[in-house]
Amino acid sequence: MQSTIVRAKRSSTDLGIIPELLKLMKPRVMSLVIFTCAVGLLTAPNSVPFIDASIGILIVAIGAGAAGALNMWYEADLDKLMTRTCLRPIPRGKLNRNQALYFGVSLSVLSVVSLYYFTNPLSSFLLFFTIFFYLVVYTIWLKRRTPQNIVIGGAAGALPPVIGWTIATNSLSLEPLVFFLTIFIWTPSHFWALSLYKAKDYKKAKIPMLPITNGIENTKKNIFIYSLLMIPTIIFPYTIGFVTELFLILGLTLTIYYNHICFKLYKFKKNKFDIKTAKHIFAYSIFYLFLLFVLFLLDKLI
Repeated sequence: MQSTIVRAKRSSTDLGIIPELLKLMKPRVMSLVIFTCAVGLLTAPNSVPFIDASIGILIVAIGAGAAGALNMWYEADLDKLMTRTCLRPIPRGKLNRNQALYFGVSLSVLSVVSLYYFTNPLSSFLLFFTIFFYLVVYTIWLKRRTPQNIVIGGAAGALPPVIGWTIATNSLSLEPLVFFLTIFIWTPSHFWALSLYKAKDYKKAKIPMLPITNGIENTKKNIFIYSLLMIPTIIFPYTIGFVTELFLILGLTLTIYYNHICFKLYKFKKNKFDIKTAKHIFAYSIFYLFLLFVLFLLDKLI
């Protein structure tokens, strides 16, 4: 009887690890990866059967989750110092670093091999490169060394829609560069707005984010500059004939409002910032990117 109870408790504990492993995969980031990858796939000129497309997108999501798990493995020492990340599974003691490492490596191998088998070598290579870039180039090399970590590291987050395109076409062209540039140029202003009101966290963890290394005024200026760079980024797909006037007009409307709130932040008192505006920029930037990709899809469907 006692052994039965012990086995039941152990089984319950084993099952309890599953939600924590899923948290390692950064579900909110995965949802964005799934969406942008799907847009890349659905806007490609080649149609893909629903089952094949679903499998491809799921595998890319697993790869993104693998990168998230490996990121949490490597940054466990930093995560426990920051209010934004201290409730992750490793700092809370729900998982140890070895579990995160084994889980992340296993998912990485599974996703890359599966994408090779179910789709094509190009998509598989791009997924491998995305995981490698996020872990080695961004997490291990750049993040603790330079305030440009977000700028360069943004390349990893910009690749999922490109992979979606290659799943459908097995090729690269100018069109998927549109998706890449949209996310790549968007990323700095999005994260630097967050870093303004989370600067104490980054300072405590000794992460050289822009507000810490270059000051508030320089950060505000860079946020505004990168928001302005979204204007040519939105115009570019129209100039190559990838989108119609529908995307151009609505995309520019969304972008001009983004410019407006970033300028409002920039014009605030020198060497100070309005925390409400910074939070508004961060929140709106997520909504803004989502709507841009909705517009990419609607433009193609209409």
